[in-house]
Amino acid sequence: MRTARLRTVHPVLWAGWAALAAGAVLCVVGWYGVSGERFAARQLPYLASCTVPGAALIVAGAMLIGHGQGARAAARMEELYGLLVSSEAAEDETGGPATGPVAVSGRMLMVPGGTLWHRADCPLVAGKAQALPVDGRLLAEGSLDPCPVCEPDSAED
Repeated sequence: MRTARLRTVHPVLWAGWAALAAGAVLCVVGWYGVSGERFAARQLPYLASCTVPGAALIVAGAMLIGHGQGARAAARMEELYGLLVSSEAAEDETGGPATGPVAVSGRMLMVPGGTLWHRADCPLVAGKAQALPVDGRLLAEGSLDPCPVCEPDSAED
């Protein structure tokens, strides 16, 4: 998918930069030609053949670059959306969507100073050295709430 995206977007960007550079060169040539002529009648050919087409190429190049950047951003967003959809569509062993709990451990932990209690394998406390077993006193007081990620309130102790 990445190579297809590079083939479709980069030619537009390269064409934009080439048009922008060619337009800048034409504008410089037109300015140089106009600056060497004293009479307006002799300046018009430089304006008509170099400066005006050069300005048009600069505008076209800027538009192509903007379109190429937008296409790259859209391709990246589409790729990220595809990854999100594929991760949400993960299936469990029964063939249905995976809707099981995030954590299933029966051991409960808390972080000192925290307001939530978690299962031991909850991603929010797993691997944290400062995680301690749940203090029953704090739990009885109601100062700890169950974690919304691992849902420890349904734990069997």
